[in-house]
Amino acid sequence: MEEILVIAALGAFFAAALTVPAGFGLSTMLTPFALLLMPPHEAVAVVAVVHGAHNAAKCWSMWDSVDLTAFRHYGVWLVIGAVFGAILQNEVPQDPLLVIIGLFLIILPILTLSENWTGYRIPEANDRIGGFGSGFMGGLSGHQGALRAMFLTRRLPDKMAYAATASILALCVDLSRIPVYLYFKPDEILSHVQITLVLVVSAIIGVRVGKKWLKSLKSAWIHNGVMIGIIASGIFYIWEATN
Repeated sequence: MEEILVIAALGAFFAAALTVPAGFGLSTMLTPFALLLMPPHEAVAVVAVVHGAHNAAKCWSMWDSVDLTAFRHYGVWLVIGAVFGAILQNEVPQDPLLVIIGLFLIILPILTLSENWTGYRIPEANDRIGGFGSGFMGGLSGHQGALRAMFLTRRLPDKMAYAATASILALCVDLSRIPVYLYFKPDEILSHVQITLVLVVSAIIGVRVGKKWLKSLKSAWIHNGVMIGIIASGIFYIWEATN
């Protein structure tokens, strides 16, 4: 157990550092480690707490770069979607939940890549739908970032503004879904307090490293690496549920 916890802590550190430039992917990369320590429903909830702490740290360190117009535009729809998704998450059995997560993790990166290939720009009118969908997937499985990135990256071409605004939008989803998880499964989630604290500290330290990478590395390199990780995780989840 201790060896697995150390591996999970290292995973949280590197995932947090990598996802500062990309703007998403922490839940995707961290959830497989959490699944080694606990069942899927509890893993989603624990990763949500780590995800929230990670995004709070990013907001704190990059607050001057937040685009408040984008925040006001998407925030309400993200919160509504997150609450609905979190409620449904409690009703979905564990194996189907893993399959749902896996399918979305495979499909969403392909949609993002196809947008780059075709040059198709998501219409402005669909941003609210995308905001609700991103929040809903965040509440259901914790994987909100790929869908959010599809409509946010085109609106915020500046990499600092994108990373900072993505973090505050993700934090809105986390603050909306965590109380719902705690309401349905308080004892199960609170039984993992020690693990959660270790992962939170690792993720917060990773933010400081990731901010340096954001300034020095090309965002496209990190983004493509996260995309590959997302698809690989999706395949892993489907394999885990069917075996």
